[in-house]
Amino acid sequence: MAGTAFLRAFATEVRRARTAMQLSQEELAHRASLHRNYVGMIERGERVPTLLAVERIAKGLRLKVSDLVARAEGG
Repeated sequence: MAGTAFLRAFATEVRRARTAMQLSQEELAHRASLHRNYVGMIERGERVPTLLAVERIAKGLRLKVSDLVARAEGG
């Protein structure tokens, strides 16, 4: 399913951006005002984040939402 592929790609990009910034899941969660378990579940593709969570994660990674989504889309 295409949505599942996007979810996996989004999860990969969140993890890639976080590790590039040398942030732990806990630190990203703190920056994004989310629970660290939730961030981990997003990175493993176990949760579909809300639009608000995507915005918070992008801000925590110092990215625009559109840039984070574009990376997941492969662009």
